Amino acid sequence: MERRVFIAIILSFLVLYAYQALFVRATPPATAAKPAAATTAQTPVPAPAEIAPAPSKDQVAATVPSATPEPQALVSEPSEREITVDTATVQAVLTNRGGRLVHWRLKEYRDLQGHPVDLIPSGLPPTEQLPFALRVDEEQAGERLNQAIYRVSGDSGGHVDATRTPATVVFEYQEASGIHVRKEFRFDPSNYIVAFSASATNGDRSMNPTVVFGPGLGDVAASKGGGGFFSGSSVLPPEAILHRAGKVERVALAKISEQPVQEGQFRFAGVEDLYFMAAVVNPGQARVEYRPVVVAGPANTQRQFISQAVRFPQPPMNARFFVGPKQFDLLKSIDPELVRAVNFGMFGWLAVPLLGALKWIHGYVGNYGWSIIILTVIINVIIFPLRHKSVVSMRKMQEIQPEAKAIQERYSKLKSTDPARQKMNQELMALYRERGVNPASGCVPMLLTLPVLLAFYSLLTISIELRGAPFFGWIQDLSRPDPFYVTPILMGATQFWQMRLTPQTGVDPAQQKMMQFMPVLFMFFFLWAPAGVVLYWFVSNVWAIGQQYATNYIIGPPNVRAVRPAAERRVKRVGGGKTDEAAGRPPAGSRETGGEK
Repeated sequence: MERRVFIAIILSFLVLYAYQALFVRATPPATAAKPAAATTAQTPVPAPAEIAPAPSKDQVAATVPSATPEPQALVSEPSEREITVDTATVQAVLTNRGGRLVHWRLKEYRDLQGHPVDLIPSGLPPTEQLPFALRVDEEQAGERLNQAIYRVSGDSGGHVDATRTPATVVFEYQEASGIHVRKEFRFDPSNYIVAFSASATNGDRSMNPTVVFGPGLGDVAASKGGGGFFSGSSVLPPEAILHRAGKVERVALAKISEQPVQEGQFRFAGVEDLYFMAAVVNPGQARVEYRPVVVAGPANTQRQFISQAVRFPQPPMNARFFVGPKQFDLLKSIDPELVRAVNFGMFGWLAVPLLGALKWIHGYVGNYGWSIIILTVIINVIIFPLRHKSVVSMRKMQEIQPEAKAIQERYSKLKSTDPARQKMNQELMALYRERGVNPASGCVPMLLTLPVLLAFYSLLTISIELRGAPFFGWIQDLSRPDPFYVTPILMGATQFWQMRLTPQTGVDPAQQKMMQFMPVLFMFFFLWAPAGVVLYWFVSNVWAIGQQYATNYIIGPPNVRAVRPAAERRVKRVGGGKTDEAAGRPPAGSRETGGEK
């Protein structure tokens, strides 16, 4: 039974890894192309399978020619320009063409080329809108609003310093037709929040614009077409996320077209991937529209995005948009419910305190690799008694295996439906009672440790703290696979060693061969697992090997009793625990043993 539990634990981790390998896409090289401005405010919704061609460098933003002359701009600027806003954590670049967001660069996170991660994707088709474009009921008016040159206030020579105190940038546009639009961005110094307000009027009539947050997130979700089992990435494609009626809903990109419009009272709503999120926080009653966007990338890759648009009951006033990392403490400081965007799975209640412990250790050690090792040792120290009890129970089962096997062999020729086979179970239970062995006592302690192992595995796979965190030597990113496969090979070797030390409790030859193959299979799957996960598993194996040796030293070698031939064995009566001789009857099927006759 203990072997079955061991196999179940291994298969559980294989299922977790297979989920990532099958549904996770690889991280592509970042592109450096400038984003193309959108040409229309409202675009048709393509099917998820459609792939939009990437624009060439010669493509520029241009308004669709109109048969009527453009209204004269009354409040505007002579030419297009960009405004750079620096906070302590973000460098945001805005354009006065449409008063939209061009770049949102995270200063504390880097891509594969060492550049700051930009959550606004580049190289999109000209039909795609940039974040904070506006969509109004009058389509032609919406096109002009997003292509017009706005007057900017709040900057100093195209730069805004919001590193220490909040800063506000205002965009305003008015034309002779009566349309007047004002946008206000208020940047927080440290929490990745921008508060957005917008008002639009046409003469004396107020318009309620829809706020479009264009395709996201960044370039991190690009991958080879179709993905695959050997993609070897820990980056998930973007998906829609909604917090409504106390529940968090996630909609995969392929499922968005089934219900693209979501309405309700939202705590937050947006788009997320494994490590980052762009969402409106506490919008209240709102209407959120999602649209999948698939763009052809270089070298037969596909870049997958989700475009979102939010419509409030009234024109937005200080609507808070979070665009940043899914860092647990950061999200909690913004809104306690926002931490539910970090999907630790069913053992999240245990993963959260483990994450706190890992960060606390990192505060002293300064290296997440050593922090993982230290926390792994602490966890194994805590579950030491459970493992010890499991090993002792398996040792007892090992000692009585010859006798149990002899009982099973006596009934091996009977069919499984034969009522006489019930006597075999009765004899086995009598043997267990006599020797003080509980067949389940080896399983239960191991099962109690399983939530801890799975929670820590989920923590190391999901947490952004490990993204780009170096260990030493060749391991410079614990969230990515070991580039030289050293730790997976060591993990497989220790797995095999641990298996050889585990007491054999009636495993038949076929099962033994399968168990010998399991470490090789396990190592194969872990070749593409994040280095932090492999490091944790390797240290756990080393600890388990040391504990096995310590337990063997404490309890001594197994006392396996030799089974006498059937003619000399005293068969116990079922129940009561007395032999036939003790019950006053001659032993069944054997001679008296008091002396040779």
